[in-house]
Amino acid sequence: MNIFVRHWKKIVLGALIFFAAAFIVDIGRYFFYPDVKQLKKHNPEKTAFMEYRENIWRQKGVPKNIDKRWVPFSRISPWVVKAVIIAEDHKFWSHNGFDFASIRQALERNIRKGEIKVGGSTISQQLAKNLFLSPSKNPVRKIKEAILTWRLERNLSKKRIIELYLNVAEWGDGIFGIEAAAQHHFFRSASGLTMREAAMLAAILPSPLRYRTDGTSRYVENQADRIYQFMINQGSVIDEDEEVMSERDENIPLWY
Repeated sequence: MNIFVRHWKKIVLGALIFFAAAFIVDIGRYFFYPDVKQLKKHNPEKTAFMEYRENIWRQKGVPKNIDKRWVPFSRISPWVVKAVIIAEDHKFWSHNGFDFASIRQALERNIRKGEIKVGGSTISQQLAKNLFLSPSKNPVRKIKEAILTWRLERNLSKKRIIELYLNVAEWGDGIFGIEAAAQHHFFRSASGLTMREAAMLAAILPSPLRYRTDGTSRYVENQADRIYQFMINQGSVIDEDEEVMSERDENIPLWY
């Protein structure tokens, strides 16, 4: 009997060691792969999140294609940059990829609600997820996301990170990137988006398949108003009807 017990203990121990080693390898590879340095000069053709959406459509038999159109940073309205950073990650220019205060607050809210409802992710974290991972909220995926975020911040400039994010973010069913979003929601190019339109697009980012910019969502309208007012309070404009830069901002790039 003792020999039998010892035999099974060895099997269980061996299995535990195997799974622990597999877990370490699965996590550890993200310190080296994929090669994020190539993102300095090369734009991603298709992200993991786009492939995730395509897989869902295939499983449901939905004949749909991704609508994405890359646009350089210079052809994105500065109001979009401001609005998205205000809405998604107001410490973007100063943090190193993680906003620990926001993460703690999100964790506290999730504990109170008894479910994962608020993420507290920065733009850099969201970019890592969109480019390389799935929308899963399990802890293992979050560890991978953290490693990739750290690598993105080490290898890319903040300007490049926000350019990538705006070009791969989801803004509707099959709508990816700010150019496709501008054309789909407002029938204009990303460079021509106004402050109000930028605020509307920033407002739907948390749940682009649920929220609309057609005036039917009170939440989107209220959130867009708050983002818009915040931009005005920052001194970005002097007249709500004339979306122009204030005198004190006119010689300062809007991404600072």
